[in-house]
Amino acid sequence: MNTIVYLIIAIGAILVIVLTGCSSNNTIIDSRTLEPVQIKEYQGEKLSSITDFRENSIKGAQYIDKASYRLNIGGLVNYPAYYTYEEVLSIYKIYTKIVKLDCVEGWSVTLLWEGTKINDLLQQADVLPAARVVIFHAYDGYTTSLPLQYLNEKDLLLAYKINGVVLPPDRGFPFQLVAEDKWGYKWIKWITRIELSDDENYKGYWERSGYSNDGSLDKPFFDR
Repeated sequence: MNTIVYLIIAIGAILVIVLTGCSSNNTIIDSRTLEPVQIKEYQGEKLSSITDFRENSIKGAQYIDKASYRLNIGGLVNYPAYYTYEEVLSIYKIYTKIVKLDCVEGWSVTLLWEGTKINDLLQQADVLPAARVVIFHAYDGYTTSLPLQYLNEKDLLLAYKINGVVLPPDRGFPFQLVAEDKWGYKWIKWITRIELSDDENYKGYWERSGYSNDGSLDKPFFDR
């Protein structure tokens, strides 16, 4: 009889351990996401670091809420559109490209950019024949423009990653323009609106202060 009692007690103890998950306080493990690791070399070419930049934006780093963010494609188009961040990345094909950014301050970086083509966005919007210029608007009020013909000739990216890492806030999250062959002030960050216009004399933030509206690397960046 005593053997049966001991057996019942033992079985009861085992059940308590199983039901409590072998833990006296049911502690939940705190899972944390590790920081992404940036690519330092791509197809044999060494890349700059995403930290090799100087902060030179007009109002400092901008912090944009991904959930409420909308990218507007408008102006002289047949089909204006508003895209969420996720829609841009899911609707349009993503490309990668190594491009060097040259700043008028004298520094440069060579990075692997990843994003969708501006031309794909414009094609979907169906640009009107009167359009000559593409004006880019940023969250902080910064603007710059580029000729539509230049965009048609180049596979410019609307980048969301650099060196395999999603753009940090100080690098332009959610999107930065990769304006290859142009000075850095044309590489607008925190883009919220892409506007098609017929105003070929439009001047953006730095262009109104005397910087070249053309912005090509093979030309002086300051109009004298």
